[in-house]
Amino acid sequence: MTSGVPQGLVLGPALFNIFVTDTHSGIECNLSKFADITKLCGVVDMLEGRDAIQRDLARLERWACANCMRFNKAKCKVLHMGGGSPKHNYRLGGDWVESSPEEKDLEVLIDEKLSVNRQCALAAQKANHVLGCIKRSVTSRSGEVILPLYLALVRPHLQYCVQLWGPQHKKDMKLLEQVQRRTMKMIRGLEQLSCEDRLKELGLFSLERRRLQGHLIAACQYLKEGAYKKSGEELFTKAWSDRTRGNGLKLKESRFRLSVRKTFFTMRVVRHWNRFPREAVEAPSLEVFKVGLDGALGSLV
Repeated sequence: MTSGVPQGLVLGPALFNIFVTDTHSGIECNLSKFADITKLCGVVDMLEGRDAIQRDLARLERWACANCMRFNKAKCKVLHMGGGSPKHNYRLGGDWVESSPEEKDLEVLIDEKLSVNRQCALAAQKANHVLGCIKRSVTSRSGEVILPLYLALVRPHLQYCVQLWGPQHKKDMKLLEQVQRRTMKMIRGLEQLSCEDRLKELGLFSLERRRLQGHLIAACQYLKEGAYKKSGEELFTKAWSDRTRGNGLKLKESRFRLSVRKTFFTMRVVRHWNRFPREAVEAPSLEVFKVGLDGALGSLV
């Protein structure tokens, strides 16, 4: 081989990271990199914001030329977010970058209005396709066979990065729950039971309850775990109070003009966290917190 390393070696990603580590040099806006994906983000409420993004695009193009690389301009898109966005045009090298109303970010569909409707439909579609393959290829309908396949192959599609796109509307929640209900109907012996009884028989939670469980565990990590605590101080604001009622670690509920902001993870978890009992919030470790989580969720869901 005259260049590069064989695919699959640990050395490949290490060398790639070293090679692209100086991409952000001189960049004025926010630059995010994950593997071979690069995102440039900036606030364009004035012409200075537009010019800053255009200068950064020119810097990235010069970096690519200097390092004998090139961006795949066919995959480069501009996503204008916000109702008052002026929707300026930008160039990468000598080509105009095409605008798009929605784009996938690490397999999560993001649109210009931050709506999760399309992402919910996409997740349900993928899960239903896999479930259909299981139904056609597996003859057994026993719980010992169907349930492990569902947990390993289907449910991950319904929960991948759900902290970002967790559904807030009933129609989206119902769309996701239908996938799990379809799975339970496949299992022999549960046909006559109600949905709640099927979940109890199989030892499962509803997807809505699992999302809340994951949100609270993530919030606990940000608020109490050493590795995440610094980030948690930026995400959450503690509500200091001398009241003895409730738990001793309440969070402040912020107010926003746009309704979409209320659906963000850092906002939708606050109300549930503040209603958590003191003994759960003051658990000495994450493991102890998880043990008492199921019992406390019974009064919250």
